[in-house]
Amino acid sequence: MSAKTIPTSTSPAGGDLVRRHRLSTRIWHWINAATLLVLLMSGLMIFNAHPRLYWGQYGANPDPAWLEIGSAGDQGYLRIGDVQIETTGVLGRWSDGSGRIQTRAFPSWSTIPSSYNLALARRWHLTFAWVLALGITCYAAWSLVNGHFRRDLLPKRRELRLAHIWREIRHHATLNFPKGAAAASYNVLQKLSYISVVVVAIPVVVLTGLTMSPSMVASWPWLLDVFGGRQSARSIHFIVAMFLVLFVIVHLVMVLLAGPFNEVRSMITGWFRLPKEKSE
Repeated sequence: MSAKTIPTSTSPAGGDLVRRHRLSTRIWHWINAATLLVLLMSGLMIFNAHPRLYWGQYGANPDPAWLEIGSAGDQGYLRIGDVQIETTGVLGRWSDGSGRIQTRAFPSWSTIPSSYNLALARRWHLTFAWVLALGITCYAAWSLVNGHFRRDLLPKRRELRLAHIWREIRHHATLNFPKGAAAASYNVLQKLSYISVVVVAIPVVVLTGLTMSPSMVASWPWLLDVFGGRQSARSIHFIVAMFLVLFVIVHLVMVLLAGPFNEVRSMITGWFRLPKEKSE
């Protein structure tokens, strides 16, 4: 059977081209990809100004940091609690493009700007933070209006059964991805991960970012109570940001394993070719 584009009234099969992503989803996806990259890189430059994280209201050099990236002598290190890992050449102590030794936490290739400039990094970060906040608000509202959230992202009761979730985990672990019409829909692992990002992670990272702003907490002092202080908010902000980085890495790995051309095309044009069953 040759591949073909099918009308919506016909049951799709392996090899058919089907509509997978709405225009609003595709636009939001690519804006988010660029926005999160800029936020991450500018955030790493901001972190370089004080590469330590604390819990509580205050936090300063004499206070014990639960996480620190630094250097001692000719070695770079990452310390989390009482555990210290040598990171020379990667974090804390590394060589720049000119071969000069630098002792900042994150290397220049991973930050915006690449040279140390806290004020400029804050401008980049704040600008794109508003892009992220406005984008998630518009996307969430539109997904509720057009039914995308209920239809495509909200797990069905049967999908939340432990047996079903475990089966999906086993299938993904063995690279046994859905075929035919089943590949056009999100599985329960995708739904749960996307909901955790859209409903939990991004709102938390936005609110903790606001908690670090003195002008915002002057207007909304309850933010300090919600997150346990400005330094706790900074720690939560960093942890959730790293969760988002992990999510993106897993997402990219799954795209590569499932077929990058087909997956990327579906997020650009909306059209997705259903993988064929082995018997087809």
